[in-house]
Amino acid sequence: MADGSNGFASIDDLTHALQGVGYHAPRQLATSVFLAMKLQRPLLLEGEPGVGKTELAKALAKVLGRPMLRLQCYDGMEQREALYEWNHTAQLLHMRAAQETVTADEIEREVYQPRYLIRRPLLQALQAPEPGAVLLIDEVDRADEPFEAFLLEYLGEYQVTIPELGTIKAQAAPVTILTSNRTRDLNDAVKRRCLYQWMDYPERERELAIVQSQVPEAGPALTEQITKFVSRLRSLPFASAFQRSPGIAESVEWAKALVALDTLMLDPEVVQDTAGILFKQREDVAALLPLINDLLQPEPA
Repeated sequence: MADGSNGFASIDDLTHALQGVGYHAPRQLATSVFLAMKLQRPLLLEGEPGVGKTELAKALAKVLGRPMLRLQCYDGMEQREALYEWNHTAQLLHMRAAQETVTADEIEREVYQPRYLIRRPLLQALQAPEPGAVLLIDEVDRADEPFEAFLLEYLGEYQVTIPELGTIKAQAAPVTILTSNRTRDLNDAVKRRCLYQWMDYPERERELAIVQSQVPEAGPALTEQITKFVSRLRSLPFASAFQRSPGIAESVEWAKALVALDTLMLDPEVVQDTAGILFKQREDVAALLPLINDLLQPEPA
C-alpha cells in the first residue's frame, strides 16, 4: 500500500506496484528505490543503455501519482537550461512602461520578481506542491564537470540559489533519479550525495515477464523465443561479436515488430529482416547475420 508522500510501506509493496504498471524490478533495485524515498536521497542508476533506467523513473511517477519532470543532459549544457532564466522580453516591457513613474532602483526590484522567471526542471521540481515531483536527471554523464558541480547544492540539500532571489528550498522533497550510461566517470562529490545502483541486463525470466506485460499480443511461444534469442546474444561466445548488446527496450520493440509482421515463430529470414531493431550499428548487424542459425539452435542441455 502507498504510504502517503513517503512512498510505500514495504519493499514488496513497491515491487508489486511497479509490476502493476509493467516494470519488473529485481529485489536489489527495489530496495535502492525504497531507501531513496525513505531517506529522501537522490538515486544514481548506472548501466548500459536500454536496461530500464529511464523507464524506472517513469514507472515510479505513475505508482506515486506524482508529475515527472525530465532534465535531459548533453555536452555543453548550461545552468539556465536546467534551473531558470529570466523572461527578458517581459522585463523590458515592464521597464519601458514604468520608467516614467518609478525610480531606477524600484524598477530593478520589480523586474526581478518570480513572475518573470522561466522555470526549468530543477526549479519546477523544487517548487512542486505536495506530495512533490519525480525528477529524472537523464544521462548526467553526457554533461561536463562544471555542470556536475552546479548540481551539488540541489543533490545535497534540495535547494538552489538564485542571485536575485536568494535560496529556494524544496516545498516537498522531489524523488530524484539520476541515470548514467558511464560514458565517463562522474565526480565523487556527486556520487557521495546519492544512493547508488548498478543496473545490468535482466535475467531471462525477468525479461520474459517484461516482454509479456509490454507486448501481451506476442503470445507465449514467440515471447519465449524472443527472450531466449536476446539472452543468447548477450552471452558468450556470441556477445564478443558485437559492440553493444540489445537492451530491454530493443527486446520489447522487436516483439512489437514481430507481432506487426504476424510472426508466430522465429526463423532465419525474419531475424535477418528485422536485425535493425536489435542493433543500431551497421557492424553489429553484419556480425549478427552469420550467427543467426547458431543462435536459433536449441541450447545444449
